[in-house]
Amino acid sequence: MGAALPAALLPGTATLGVLGGGQLGRMFVHAAQALGYRCIVLDPDAISPAGAVAEQHIQAGYLDSLGLARLARDCDAITTEFENVPAVALQTLAGMRVVAPAAASVAVCQDRAVEKAHFEAAGVPCAPHAVITSDVELAAVNPALLPGILKTSRMGYDGKGQVRVRTVAELATAWSDLKRVPCVLEQLLPLKAELSVLVARGADGQLVNYPVQQNLHRDGILAVTEVPAPDVPADVAAQAVAAARQVAQALNYVGVLCVEFFWLDDGRLVVNEMAPRPHNSGHWTMNGANVSQFELQVRALAGLPLPMPRQHSASVMLNLLGDLWFPPAGGPTTPAWSQVLALPGTHLHLYGKSEARPGRKMGHLNITAETPEAAHAVALQAAALLGLPGDF
Repeated sequence: MGAALPAALLPGTATLGVLGGGQLGRMFVHAAQALGYRCIVLDPDAISPAGAVAEQHIQAGYLDSLGLARLARDCDAITTEFENVPAVALQTLAGMRVVAPAAASVAVCQDRAVEKAHFEAAGVPCAPHAVITSDVELAAVNPALLPGILKTSRMGYDGKGQVRVRTVAELATAWSDLKRVPCVLEQLLPLKAELSVLVARGADGQLVNYPVQQNLHRDGILAVTEVPAPDVPADVAAQAVAAARQVAQALNYVGVLCVEFFWLDDGRLVVNEMAPRPHNSGHWTMNGANVSQFELQVRALAGLPLPMPRQHSASVMLNLLGDLWFPPAGGPTTPAWSQVLALPGTHLHLYGKSEARPGRKMGHLNITAETPEAAHAVALQAAALLGLPGDF
């Protein structure tokens, strides 16, 4: 028999800790506080979106032994709000407190090569690829993988650490430009759409999921999510959900996990990557479902029951970057929130960041409606008011 599960941390009786002070941590804290938990955030910055709303903010680095000791002393369970927190920090904390997701799960998500090996071991197909860590592996790359995308194995997100390459010579140059760090070369595949599935799994093995989400990226950053996925037939959606659940189960994962997919022109579905945390593409759940992805993260961490999510409203999510505060014509300005919020079914979520910068995630706008067509129409109106492209 396995070890007994720890008793659930009941609302109103416990303190939850978060490594990371970004917007995902902020929304986790809000969800935890709504259930009656106290929250402590550990983040190296003096001012952070999550630290500003938590009951306590420990300003310390993620490998600061004193800071980690304080967090463990004052919290009953601890999570992370982003995947690049050092896995060793989670491992250290796990020796003192309940930690979810586990360091081993986060470590898989931190390395593209390890991540792809996990997908294959779980029986979920991913894009043809090659791992490059040496000149020998570079020389051995199958030219059939070109054209492709060279991605750093670690620390790549929102399109960073990625270079498109068409030839063997371009591949060699790109690897040199990336400082010859370990990389993964992925074959460039013709895409019909990009999809994602959010799952949540408890320590008791309970596993629930949201519907398939259809995503549009611009410059490597998620721009629009629509749910129900407008172009996805039921059999493809079922395949994506089954694959995401399989990935989580194979990891023995605890927490909220987002699995991203490429739906190819030939009808195949291949897994792209995963994130061991709530995800931009799940922000619609804050207004379009009976339980948000952040509440599920709280529940999984605290050992509470996980209800199967139910979408009650067709939803569109628009990602709001700092570019909105710097229109092409004129000086810095405040976006037209009054006009946007006059539209039916609009829900604005700003992250409390002190300064808008181009490319910086400042917030998101959820649009909910009775039908997908109505949500889409309002989303197009909102995009026009904000100066966003209407290419969705």
